[in-house]
Amino acid sequence: MQETVHTMTHHKRPYAGFKAKNFLWTASQDGKVATITLNRPERKNPLTFDSYAELRDLFRGLVYATDIKAVVVTGAGGNFCSGGDVHEIIGPLTEMSMPQLLDFTRMTGDLVKAMRACPAPIVAAVDGICAGAGAMVALASDLRLGTPQARTAFLFTRVGLAGADMGACTLLPRMIGQGRASELLYTGRAMTADEGMGWGFFNSLHAPDAVLPAAQALARQLADGPTFAHGMTKKLLHQEWNMGVDEAIEAEAQAQAVCMQTRDFRRAYEAFVAKRKPVFEGN
Repeated sequence: MQETVHTMTHHKRPYAGFKAKNFLWTASQDGKVATITLNRPERKNPLTFDSYAELRDLFRGLVYATDIKAVVVTGAGGNFCSGGDVHEIIGPLTEMSMPQLLDFTRMTGDLVKAMRACPAPIVAAVDGICAGAGAMVALASDLRLGTPQARTAFLFTRVGLAGADMGACTLLPRMIGQGRASELLYTGRAMTADEGMGWGFFNSLHAPDAVLPAAQALARQLADGPTFAHGMTKKLLHQEWNMGVDEAIEAEAQAQAVCMQTRDFRRAYEAFVAKRKPVFEGN
């Protein structure tokens, strides 16, 4: 048994000191809140083959992080992300064979899967242009804070492709409704910030200079909460899409019984009895 436990846990490690090559990665002093900044502002922060892959690997790795409890994703220079780089991605794709193309589209989908499988809640701080794959990164996050200037476009149709990209046809209708999603995916037009707010895409809107601090404050609030339980919430929000109501209720009964065994549950009770605020530790 000892050997099993060792094998299970030896992959766990801190991620606050992660060295990113294709974007900026900063962590709070206590290592609980990390911020990813897409940092090619002169081009509105497009993604490249390398940044896609590094983001995918990072979110996969965060499953094993001992320190990071919430992640903020944002873009530099007043824009979130303009999607796949026209010169560095779109151009090369036109020269590729079908197996190479499928490798690429699977990799981009794997980024969304990795974000959904990462136990830490992900908060997107969206200003300016949020397009294509960038819109999908925002959509794959758990919470989205926007600005009045945010323009979110699923513009795959503009480059002659299907609106079905990286899970758009399943994630977007669940977020904003089938009819609205259909319009955005067929036309490729930008959803305004007000539409995004009214349709449930954005959780709140903030001034451009306030959106990142607001996202980081929200991430901090989540990171200071019962983080094991947050991970369970994220897991069940994801898994219950494929369940009937009875199965979902049973899954939640099991999940909650597990959470009731955590020390955080006891800490909350003891704090309530003592009329003080609980200090959660995520275990």
